[in-house]
Amino acid sequence: MNQKIIVLDFGSQYTQVIARRIRECGVYSEILPYNTKASKIKGDDLCGVILSGGPASVLSPKSPRPDPKVFEMGVPVLGICYGLQLMGKMLGGEVVSSKQREYGHGKLSFKSSDSLLLKGIKSPMTVWNSHGDRLVKLPKGFKAIATTENSEYALIENKERKFFGMQFHPEVAHTIGGIEIIKNFLFGICGCKGDWNMSDYVERAIAKIRETVGDKKVILGLSGGVDSSVAAALIHKAIGNQLTCVFVDNGLLRKNERKSVEDLFKRNFKMRFITAKAAPLFLKKLKGVTDPERKRKIIGKTFVEVFDKTVKSIGQVDFLAQGTLYPDVIESVSIDGNPASLIKSHHNVGGLPKRMKLKLLEPLRELFKDEVRALGKELGLAHDVLWRHPFPGPGLGVRVVGEITKKRLDVLREADAILIEEMKSSGYYGKVWQSFAVFLPVKTVGVMGDERTYDNVIALRIVESLDAMTADWAHIPHELLAKISNRIINEVKGVNRVCLDISSKPPSTIEWE
Repeated sequence: MNQKIIVLDFGSQYTQVIARRIRECGVYSEILPYNTKASKIKGDDLCGVILSGGPASVLSPKSPRPDPKVFEMGVPVLGICYGLQLMGKMLGGEVVSSKQREYGHGKLSFKSSDSLLLKGIKSPMTVWNSHGDRLVKLPKGFKAIATTENSEYALIENKERKFFGMQFHPEVAHTIGGIEIIKNFLFGICGCKGDWNMSDYVERAIAKIRETVGDKKVILGLSGGVDSSVAAALIHKAIGNQLTCVFVDNGLLRKNERKSVEDLFKRNFKMRFITAKAAPLFLKKLKGVTDPERKRKIIGKTFVEVFDKTVKSIGQVDFLAQGTLYPDVIESVSIDGNPASLIKSHHNVGGLPKRMKLKLLEPLRELFKDEVRALGKELGLAHDVLWRHPFPGPGLGVRVVGEITKKRLDVLREADAILIEEMKSSGYYGKVWQSFAVFLPVKTVGVMGDERTYDNVIALRIVESLDAMTADWAHIPHELLAKISNRIINEVKGVNRVCLDISSKPPSTIEWE
């Protein structure tokens, strides 16, 4: 039995990043709803509890609170941002609303040098803040061990009870030395051994799939991307021919996508495989739709309808398998069902009918992209499958900004194919997280062959990231960008301008819609 750290989720967009950082350290982490009873958390394998951040204010009477008995379990507890304020208020301290919201970089200065949490870390350190409330009175038994410009109690501890709270986010890359703080909590305070690995996860996941599915049948939407491919391999290893993979041609695919996916899985897999040709249906339902959320919901709903129709051709099926990942889940949670604020719905987790005929099977729901790739390697998947750039479930439907038409899709397909070809031939495809083209519903004046043109704009989005929760634009050589731009303008009819997206996440998202 692996040791574990429980992360109680209060709705922070960084909750999954906390879990990912813990696993990076070789410690199994599990995220549970904020109101999970302490009796369900306790166990011989529990080493510690982390209270995540969140968008709510502890001053609100409706703010999310944990079971008070969480503080009576006898294990270390770490509160991050909202978690600090929550711990402070629930244990007898005082929290007030700040006159000025503290967001972005800050300087953390140490007041104490003997805290296990700060072992091996030099003061001052750069941290990332994101909060509107602050602690102004400490609970009994606590002391301040570090401050920031706007917070006297930016880092607090109760050494006897092994309770800690920090106003900043140690889990994000913007906090320099944050991973060292997390390691100090895991190993120096919680006593974790760091013996969790992907092999353990494979065994546990296979056992869970078998237990969930039993002797029932499963279908999976296979796109050929990393997520669905790994999900297919994992499920197939667990239940064999009980799985049927269905590839849906929704008309929103990249150039030659259907043929390449069919060829790939005939060559690399021995699974039941069906192609559902449904492009006209998707394009008909998307006609005239411009709102990105409506697009996603229409694509998701139509996707399930196509699956329902496919089910009839293969007999009784009980489960629909999807390659849903942690980032998909956290970015899709609405304020009604979770304290997190809605960013956008995802194809895998949004737009599904309330009375879907199939039960959902999501074996990758707890993993980040890099972990999925590690899982795929453990399962023996080929390198070209595992290192394909992420492609959204709604496909080019969310890369054509505005109304989706076949003409716009064809223009985007050609531009995107040139971008990917040049990224691969230059060796930069494997150096970045994601690269793709976006069709903008904007026309600009140009001159081609001494004649005036009034054509479309293509934006290039090329980013570096570890887990898709944060990302920065990739600094690609100007010569390569120039070559890509020249080829797109010269070879793709209907385009006379190419732009480069140089925004980071946050505040922007990787995809445009």
